Amino acid sequence: MHPSATGGAHAGRTPSPEAWGGMADHQVDLLVIGAGASGASVAYEATRRGLSVALLEAGDIGGGTSCRSTKLLHGGVRYLELAFKTLDLAQLRLVREALLERSHWLTQAPFLARRLELALPTQQLWGQAYYRVGLGVYDALAGQRSIGHSRLLSQQQMRQALPLLKACQGGVAYSDGQFDDARLNLLLALTAEQRGATLRTRCRVVELETGSTGQLKAAISQSATGQRERWCASAFVNATGIRADEIRQMAEAEAPPRMLTSRGAHIVLEQNLCPEGVGLLVPSTADGRVLFMLPFHGRTLVGTTDEACSKENATSPSPEEEAYLLNYVRDWFPQLQDPKVSSRWAGGRPLLKPADQGLDSSRVVREHEVETLACGLVSVMGGKWTTCRPMADDTLTAVERQLSAPLPKPQSLPLLGTAANPEHTTTELRQQALALEDLLPDTPERAQQILHLQHNFGLGAEAVVAKAPMEAREPLSSVIPICRAEIQHAIHKEHASSSDDVLSRRCRLAMVDAAEAERLSPLVNNELEQM
Repeated sequence: MHPSATGGAHAGRTPSPEAWGGMADHQVDLLVIGAGASGASVAYEATRRGLSVALLEAGDIGGGTSCRSTKLLHGGVRYLELAFKTLDLAQLRLVREALLERSHWLTQAPFLARRLELALPTQQLWGQAYYRVGLGVYDALAGQRSIGHSRLLSQQQMRQALPLLKACQGGVAYSDGQFDDARLNLLLALTAEQRGATLRTRCRVVELETGSTGQLKAAISQSATGQRERWCASAFVNATGIRADEIRQMAEAEAPPRMLTSRGAHIVLEQNLCPEGVGLLVPSTADGRVLFMLPFHGRTLVGTTDEACSKENATSPSPEEEAYLLNYVRDWFPQLQDPKVSSRWAGGRPLLKPADQGLDSSRVVREHEVETLACGLVSVMGGKWTTCRPMADDTLTAVERQLSAPLPKPQSLPLLGTAANPEHTTTELRQQALALEDLLPDTPERAQQILHLQHNFGLGAEAVVAKAPMEAREPLSSVIPICRAEIQHAIHKEHASSSDDVLSRRCRLAMVDAAEAERLSPLVNNELEQM
């Protein structure tokens, strides 16, 4: 335990619930509110530094914006273009930082993240030259952490990569990372829990208490069943994304709002428009954004939009947004006039409100800020998935000031599912695949099931199914071959408490095919009832 936790009125003892009017009382070094990408990363990095941590989440782990991204680990081609057009060094720093982090996750979690090549089509030779130069700078910014160099594509190469794409002069291909956002979020939180952090879901912070000096001393949480608990801590972090202002104003009623919510909508098409595994970047839309069409479980993920919205309307695409995305699909793939949408979702980007500017969220730099209020509440705001680790480091620098003591250097803490030495993970995954072949039933989906299990659990895949009866290992769907053993594991080991937790975030079935997830919901609910 960190030295700062030994001081204070309640350090070293746990009062009885009766002493606090029936509430259980806890003492930790650090209380983190919100278990999305930011909060889970802060908890993970704090446990690496020896802090005792409690991580409280009002819903499910990563259940908000963090599971609703475009599934890309990227530096941000759009930000690079803006940096040059506006001579904005802040944009350039953001791109450089994100490119380094992209490489980190591809190395540290190879079962969750992979390199993805994207094609950027051009209609004129000058456009090809323009993008080739720009993407050359993108490559150069990654330095030695580059994951592949951009290259020119001829008309024939574009047709081969994207057979249904409309005719174009050629294009430029470049590399970024594609990843499973919900699983990475979950594994960060579970790894912190394994190291000793307390993790609560469906546990909303309803009150913050201050002492006689005006400094925060405790948070009161309430579970879905109405149970209240008091969390005394030496430092408090607000990592609630688009809801950051709610916690800030709970701590300090006069705190000015800082957050702007921008809704990014996505659809998944049944048709596979990227049969060679190369995605498409549409370089410019009517509103000046880029648009992605990406390979996604044998289908096509299309996104994203950028609409200012309320927090309450952040998770569902509007009919207008879906029509907007489909119109671009038909424009770029004119042979596909009747695309079938199998799933749709939206996420609210937590953007920092620009000072003295309008609400054009497409012009907001996706940088983060760590704010400390006078009462001691540390809020991490803004940012993007790819840079969750630097966000956590900056947050812990602010926490260190609250603790008035230097934090220990971080210890090695491999992510669940990885080898002790991350460089060995890929080799050990190949060895595990042979064991899984013997463990799984001989079905047409077996090869796909091995890939799915390893994608979700990495080196932990074998343990998920090894002790389950053979009938519990049978794949339940040909879309994503989840089995009953996985459902039980999600409920008992991964804090899943609803069918949506299991089918949207513990596996991606609902994100790929909503109707197929609906078919399996009764089975999942039956498992939940047997808890």
